[in-house]
Amino acid sequence: MTETTDALVLDLVEWVAREPRLYAEVIETWRTSCPRLTIWEDAVDRGYVARQPVEGLGVRVAITEGGKNFLREHGRAN
Repeated sequence: MTETTDALVLDLVEWVAREPRLYAEVIETWRTSCPRLTIWEDAVDRGYVARQPVEGLGVRVAITEGGKNFLREHGRAN
């Protein structure tokens, strides 16, 4: 992974850590048509964020323990 995508993955994880987000909001905010910038996919694949069903709301995205560790390792822990 490049430094650019690492920084963007870190930004996404930090953004989700502030509050769980609805999946639709995450995809709308972080989707890209560039095949080289797979920020959402990278965050999910690396286990930093996860989708969780929420009754009445649909699906939300929340930070995982791995995501919390990732933030701490980069000095961005809450």
